[in-house]
Amino acid sequence: MPRSVLNGGLRHEPDPLGNVVVLVEGRAVIPALYTHVAAAAVAAFLAWSFQGARLGAELAEARLEATTQQLATSTAQRAADARVRQAEKAVAATYQGALNDALKKQTALQAAAAGAGRERDSLRKQLSAAEQRLADAPPGALIEYASTLNELFGQCSSRYTELAAAADGHAADAATCRAAWPVIPTPRLPAAGTTPNH
Repeated sequence: MPRSVLNGGLRHEPDPLGNVVVLVEGRAVIPALYTHVAAAAVAAFLAWSFQGARLGAELAEARLEATTQQLATSTAQRAADARVRQAEKAVAATYQGALNDALKKQTALQAAAAGAGRERDSLRKQLSAAEQRLADAPPGALIEYASTLNELFGQCSSRYTELAAAADGHAADAATCRAAWPVIPTPRLPAAGTTPNH
């Protein structure tokens, strides 16, 4: 049997091929091994817990940032919606005011037209009665009547000229408003069965 060599408490035993094997006392090494394995496991667990906590913090921060962004977007959207509603109310109020004014003007114009119709009918009756009186009137009265009619015709002619000038001005104003009103051009689609010209 080969002999054991003792070196610092370690026993070196040669094997049958002549190699030297170092034997260590099993009892003293096993508790140290358990301690190292336990320390490595605790270190791995702590590293894993730290990484998990760091990842959780990053996720929480990302969620907070996303929620903050959503809140800002939502607040901006609500503000924009409020401005749109306010603008719609202003447009509706302006439209309703203009519509009410137009209805009042229309009522006044209808009343004026009805009054003018009554005046016209009254003048027709007066002219009809005047025709009957002219047949029996003396020549001096006829001359005075013709002179009065000539003067009245001149006044009517000047009033009609003023009215025509005002109507032309109104027509020009209306045409200017229509021409100045913004128009969004719409593309003309080709008729069915035809191809567009390019």
